[in-house]
Order: sequence, then structure tokens, then C-alpha cells
Amino acid sequence: MKNADKVKVIPLGGLGEIGKNMTAIEYQNEIVVIDCGIAFPDEDMYGVDLVIPDITYLINNKDKVKGIFITHGHEDHIGSLPYILKQLNVPVYGTKLTLGLIENKLKEENMVSDCTLNCVKAGETVTIENLKVEFIRCTHSIADSCCLAIHTPVGVILHTGDFKIDYTPIDGLVMDLERISSLGKSGVLLLLADSTNVERQGHTISEKAIGETLDRIFLGAEGRVIVATFASNIHRMQQIINASIKYGRKVAFSGRSMENISQVAMELGYLHISDGQIICVDEIKNYPNEQITIITTGSQGEPMAALARISFSTHKKIKIEPKDLFIISASPIPGNEKLISRVINELFKKDAKVIYDDLEEVHVSGHAYQEELKLIHTLVHPKFFMPVHGEYRHLKHHAALAQKMGMKDENIFTLETGQVLEVSEDEASISGSVPTGSVYVDGLGVGDVGNIVLRDRKYLAEDGMLTVVVTLERESYSILAGPDIITRGFVYAKESEELINEIKAIVRRELDNCLDNRIIEWYILKTNMKKAVERFVYENTKRRPIILPIIMEI
Repeated sequence: MKNADKVKVIPLGGLGEIGKNMTAIEYQNEIVVIDCGIAFPDEDMYGVDLVIPDITYLINNKDKVKGIFITHGHEDHIGSLPYILKQLNVPVYGTKLTLGLIENKLKEENMVSDCTLNCVKAGETVTIENLKVEFIRCTHSIADSCCLAIHTPVGVILHTGDFKIDYTPIDGLVMDLERISSLGKSGVLLLLADSTNVERQGHTISEKAIGETLDRIFLGAEGRVIVATFASNIHRMQQIINASIKYGRKVAFSGRSMENISQVAMELGYLHISDGQIICVDEIKNYPNEQITIITTGSQGEPMAALARISFSTHKKIKIEPKDLFIISASPIPGNEKLISRVINELFKKDAKVIYDDLEEVHVSGHAYQEELKLIHTLVHPKFFMPVHGEYRHLKHHAALAQKMGMKDENIFTLETGQVLEVSEDEASISGSVPTGSVYVDGLGVGDVGNIVLRDRKYLAEDGMLTVVVTLERESYSILAGPDIITRGFVYAKESEELINEIKAIVRRELDNCLDNRIIEWYILKTNMKKAVERFVYENTKRRPIILPIIMEI
């Protein structure tokens, strides 16, 4: 089979990990990119703010890249765009709300005028040359979400994006299962489907069920109601607003992302609330507590988010008051459990009433459970299947589910990020890999923090640093000053004078030995000092601080 008769599917992120979703689909001289997300750093990524995909392959093939197609507006699908578009400025396609959120991000970087954003409605198709990308409405925890059907000369590739099947969505716009079924009847070559909740049996609960719970909770609330949720969950925000209006409460938004996203959603007509119902945080004191609802960020326990600052009494404008009711309307992202528990415990210490998902049904997932995934497989019945979105165990479980649905094992492909799946009309196979991985964003630096820097930060965090400063005279081969020892995060020098003096003696001994032999090269002096100190410190403390020898010459 000639290469021209094959299409390549290349996951550049989002496989076997949470976040930074990005997939490239390549046919001949055309590449379309699906999504462009970020991941949040793990605990061992000291100081890293964000993790974005490595797009070396796309840059190496930049003449082929025709556009980035976005399934929905969550950070793990759009967050990398400001960084990626600086390197690869290609057109971006998405629905109205998705582009509104993207435009808001690009404004912060003063990039809007340099970028091409193309608004596409669900049901419309973007034609490039050989490839056509069809947007198909789906339901998720953010409005305007879509599946994408990529029509290629080889066959149709259906990418579900993130989805759940909600038969009673808040906006009344149900998932277009009819179109998905029609594609299935015509023949789908390859299905890429969301695997996040494949371990959960049954069906997800409709978002409307949360509205009923909120209504009951608001009815019994005596003071302020403070709700923490994902800023992007506009349907959840709408239900909180509806309950607030019903019980005569004004609504205030707290937290930068909550304020920004709610403003965009209102301007574009996705969030419905009259101007008279909205107040700013500064106006809260002008109303009785029983007439106030605050919708805030921080549902994941992030230390700098509004909810954590309220709980630890560091928020400048919102202080906990008697009869305050806190609702945490979100479930923890894996790894955030301790952060959320810390915030909840602190709220209880302040005598606040707290409702969270373990106590009441105040959150539903936006990702399909097993029965919904089975329905998609049944409607699509693809020739080949590749699970996406989730940790590696989720991909394997989804592959097993597909087998139970009757797919042959040889037609199911569980890839790792960077591997290339080549698909023709009759066969599919993994054919090598492309350069990929993670790029770390730290402050204004993108990619300048790598594994070596992270390793050093890890050592600094675990064992600290010990600096040795000495001044030499080159001509006389003598020590003029020092050695002086400075420690940070290793030992408290004033309480460890004996240890510090022994280190000084070891350094002096090593230097004297070199200088007596007329050795004055910095590299040799530093290496000898460092090795001697490292050996002594480990033998006496079982710690390995970073040793920094500093030599000055006069």
C-alpha cells in the first residue's frame, strides 16, 4: 500500500496522562491538529507553572499544518494556544464560546490581532483540500462542545473529544447521536474516544439533577452561600444563578478566571442573568448575608485561589461570617485530594457549614461512563479503535471494553504519546514514533526548565544547599580569605558550628594539598573541594545537599 493511501494519527499529548490533549492527523501534505491543551504540574515539578506539548514534529512539518481544531473550551484543550501560536501561527477553528475563551487568553498576551480565529457552528464542515473536518454537537461540562469527524480519502476518523450523553442538558441542546449513527452506518474507519470515566459503571447523572439539589440547599440556607466550582462550567454557574434568583439573592463572582469566563459567557449569550442581579465583591457588605451568593474559584484547593484564601483568612475582601454555607461543587482532579481536604478542614475549623460531593450530590462528571461509551461504540461500530484522554490504565480498560463489544484485539490500538498509527482502508499498524514530550512553562520562560533543572530543584527541596567561598592569590599559591560556609535548607549554621568548622577544615586541607602542588586550575580545585565535602557531609548527616564551590582570585 502506498503511503499516499494511508492517514497518520499522531497523539502529541493527552495519552496516558491527564491534560495537554493534542492529536495530529496527517494525509499527504496536510496536517490538522485537534486540541491544544495544557497539563498542570506534578508535585515533583518544583516551580513549574504549566506543562505544554512538545510540537517539534509540527514545527518540522509546519508547511503541512493547515489548522488547529478545538473540541471545547477547557484548559486541557485550549490552554497551550498562546504558547503554540507563537511558534506555529496557523488558523484556529472552534465554536463561538470556545473561541470567546481563546480570544480572552490571547488578549492577555496581546496576540489577538496576529491570530486567525474561525467560528464554526455545530453541524458545519471545514474543507481544506483532501481533508474535511465536521463539527458534531455533543454534551459535556462546558457549553458548545463538539465531536469532530475528519473525512479523509481513506475513510472517516471520528474523535469524540470530551463528552457525556446528557439527555436533559441545561441549554436543551442534546448530543447529535443521529449524525453519529449516520456516520456509523456509512462506515467509520477509526474511532478515537474519551476514556476518562471508563472505570465507572452505569450512566452519568444529568446536570439538571444538580439544579434540584442546589434548589433544596439554597432553600435552607440562612446566611451567605459561597459556591466553589470550575470557572468553565457555565451550566453549573447558570443553575447556581437560577437558585439565587429564586430565593432573592444577588450574585458576586470571585476569582480572576471566574470573573473573566462569566463575563465572556454573558457577552456571548451562554450565561443568563440580568445586570440588576450581579454585584461586585466590594458591594457584598451593602446587602444582608441572606441575600448574597458568591461563586468562586478554588474548587481544587489551589493555595492561591479565592476559596483557599477565604478559608485561611487571607482574602482581602471576603471573611468567613456566622451562618456562611460553603458548597464545593466539583470532584478532585487526581492528585488534588489533599489540597481540597486541607481547605475543607480549615473551613470546619472556622465553624462554617460545608457541603461537598461526599455529603450531597453537588457535582456530576462531564465524562461518559461505561454504558454511554458502549452506546457510542454501538452507533459507530468502527473498523479500528484507539482510546484517548485518560491515564494509561483508562486506555487499557477502554480497549478491554471495546473487545467485550465485539471488536477484534488486532483492530484496537493503545498508543503512547508520540507513536504513529498508520491507517489504510483495510489495515492499521503502529509505525514508529515522532519527537514529543513535555515543555515546562515557568514564569515567562517556556522550555528553559528541563529535567536537569528540575533535578536540582528536587535536591534543593530535599537536602538544601551548601556554598563554599574562598579567595586565592594566584601568584603566591595561597589562601587569602576563607573558606566561608553558607547554608540554605541544609542545617542552621549557628546550631551546627562543629559540623561547619569540620567542613571548613576539609576544604582548607584539599586546597592546601592542591596549592602545595602548584595546582591553581579552578576546575580541579572546585572538583576536589566538592567531592571531599560531599563525602564528609553524607557520612555524617546522610544528606546530599547541592555543593557550590565559589573561588575568587586576587
